[in-house]
Parts: sequence; C-alpha cells; structure tokens
Amino acid sequence: MLEEDSNRDRRRLPRHLRRPAEPERPFSYEIRPAQPGDLPDIREIYNYYVTNSVVTFDEKKWSLAQWREKYDYLTKLKLPFLVAVSPTGQILGYALASPWNGKTGFRYTAETSIYLGQAATGKGLGRALLEALIEACQQLGLREIVAVVSDKGAEASIALHERFGFVEVGRMGRVGHKFGRWLGTIYLQKSLEQPKKGLRGLFAQKSG
Repeated sequence: MLEEDSNRDRRRLPRHLRRPAEPERPFSYEIRPAQPGDLPDIREIYNYYVTNSVVTFDEKKWSLAQWREKYDYLTKLKLPFLVAVSPTGQILGYALASPWNGKTGFRYTAETSIYLGQAATGKGLGRALLEALIEACQQLGLREIVAVVSDKGAEASIALHERFGFVEVGRMGRVGHKFGRWLGTIYLQKSLEQPKKGLRGLFAQKSG
C-alpha cells in the first residue's frame, strides 16, 4: 500500500458518522417530437460527433441557424424529428428522417439518423429511438428507410440497425476524407409495412 493511501485511510470518518452514498438514479426519459427550444442541445450533441468522430463526414460545426432551417424543413414535410428527454428536461439524444432524394419519385423513401449525447450511450436509448423512428415512418406511409453509416467506427450502429431488420445493400469505398484518412460508406435498408390507404409519402403535395 502506498503511504498516501495509508494516510487517506486514517483520515476516514468512523462508519457511524459517514454520510450514506446517494443511490444512483435510474436512467429514464421520454421520447417526443422535437421542439424549437430543443435545438441548442441537439446542436451540441451533433457538433460533438463533428469534431470527435467519423460517424458524420461533416467537418465544420453546425450553427443554430442551420438547425433551425433543418427543423423548419422537416416540419414542413411532416417528417419525424424525435428527441429523448430526461426528467430534468435535458435532451439525451435525437432521431430524424430526411428525404432520401429531392425528386418526387423517391417520396416513399427516407434516410434515418440517430445521435446520442455522450452521457446516454450504452443504456438502450439508441434502440428506443430507432424503434420510435421506424414506427413514425410507418405511420407516415413510407415504404423504405435507409441508413448510411461510415465504414469506420460505426460497428455498434450497424449492429443496432441489423437487429431491427435493416439489411446491408451496398458499400462505397474511399468516398469521404476526414481527420487525414479516407472513409467509405455502408448502406443499410429496411422495408416497411404496406402504407394505409390515404397516406401520402413525401412530397406528395407537390405532385400534380
């Protein structure tokens, strides 16, 4: 035992005078549609990955104005944009669906994205957000959803999507470059249930 450890032991309070350790609070959250007030936290979550990982190929942090523009765009299209919120109001993670392509012929296909705050990883939140996002896409009437992930450092994301029925449908190598190295992309696709009669898919309001 080091001398400093021995000294620390001698300074400990008697057991009957020690303050009992507070029990760890259970991890809990609510998943709901995103609101404009959530965007600063969403920006911080995303920008962490911009500066520290290759799960996104963005190299510059997003501004709050960019997130407001994206929020307004997805809201206009009535696309799912979900957040997981702690009991204290902290945004723990988010999930959204974006148009796969701006052409109206792709209106029944969307691309999914999920990002978690660092304090919320490894606790099953990604699974809950993906499940909620899939359900929201089905309700919208989408037929296909696609996830595009980096071929480096995204093993957990790939495994999560595969557990929900996503199937790898293609790869592209060396199409991205970040942190001084070349990166590829992996495409995962999931077919959804037949949409109910009357559901429109994306961009249907623009098709004549």
